[in-house]
Amino acid sequence: MSVTAAVLAGLDEIRARQEQLYRDLHKHPELSHHEKETAAKATAWLSELGIEMHDGIGGFGAVGILRNGDGPVVLMRADMDALPVKEQSRVEYESEATAVDDEGTTVPIAHACGHDVHVACLMGAVELLIMGRDQWSGTVIALLQPAEETADGARRMLDDGLAQLIPAPDVAFAQHVLPFAAGTVGVRGGPFLTAADSIRVTVYGRGAHGSMPQASVDPVVLAANIVVRLQTVVSREIDPSETAVLTVGSIQSGSKSNVIPDSAVLQLNIRTYSDETRTAILDAIHRIVDAECMASRSPKPAEFEIFDSFPLTNNDRGVSTRVSGAFAAHFGDRSVPLGRQAASEDFSDVPDAFGAPYTYWGIGGIDADVYNKAAAEGRVSRDIPVNHSPAFAPVIQPTLDTGTEALVVAALAWLAA
Repeated sequence: MSVTAAVLAGLDEIRARQEQLYRDLHKHPELSHHEKETAAKATAWLSELGIEMHDGIGGFGAVGILRNGDGPVVLMRADMDALPVKEQSRVEYESEATAVDDEGTTVPIAHACGHDVHVACLMGAVELLIMGRDQWSGTVIALLQPAEETADGARRMLDDGLAQLIPAPDVAFAQHVLPFAAGTVGVRGGPFLTAADSIRVTVYGRGAHGSMPQASVDPVVLAANIVVRLQTVVSREIDPSETAVLTVGSIQSGSKSNVIPDSAVLQLNIRTYSDETRTAILDAIHRIVDAECMASRSPKPAEFEIFDSFPLTNNDRGVSTRVSGAFAAHFGDRSVPLGRQAASEDFSDVPDAFGAPYTYWGIGGIDADVYNKAAAEGRVSRDIPVNHSPAFAPVIQPTLDTGTEALVVAALAWLAA
């Protein structure tokens, strides 16, 4: 029996308990910076395994350290937070949770991005590595990260002294459940997830009665012209071979039909795979907004605020090749090619702080028969719920088994080498 097979032999023993943890986490989600019970359930699991624990890092972050003799240090991360979304998946363990958000509003909450899958898989992987510890040597760090959705959870853990609590990793891993066929797994070297920036732009006009537009500088019209011009940035200023996204997600202005307001606020989101493209798009946004404000006779300059910035996830090619080979050996044809994803993550802040190479892969979470039928009929983009959709709820199996196995297989590519 191979080392991998020997370690994974315990999967049947832990599967039912792991699935129950997943259902519990899914039914009781928590928002970013509020992951108290989620962290408590995960740390309780790890504490029962008898490994060294540190919690309360950067909020509700935690790390478990499994020391097993000399050898490489492997870090594996799972994010824990959920989203302000009303779930519509109709699974029996559907979330009915609500919470008061940072704005003081009561909102529904759901694990519409699959972070509950990530936590359950990490717990299972650590337990299997403990059960099979005679098969490998080294150190495993299980990192439970809060606030991934707000792009500051990893940084807060680092600012709160993470580097003083754990040994420097030789390699770091993370994974994400994606809207692909369950049972599949894929890794890609190089830029994989985009850098992302959200930008709040406030433009100013001059308010007036709706019946007297000649006395105004209308910020609604100004904002509308900005939106139209921004649509040309990616299509006309970025090399067609370079992937980029610029989305206007929100425009807010005015309160009444017959009142021309004096300001408008636009919220933009950009996704890029290189610093050069990011700079070009940010420069274009400033140029277009300033020019439209001048053309509209805006009484004062626009204001720009960048928030919720995510770093580029740039998978180390050597690490990715090694992990890909291990996946191919274990999963066979379920190890599939994976293209770039336009989503964003803050995971890379952790390995980058240590100067450690990393890779981040995807696992499928959609019932394979449903997904394959939709793919054959060209209906994937219409009919398959994606991350952040109210209907996104990965099938429990084989999703959990695949994610658990992927973490173990990747870790053993170093620990059992």
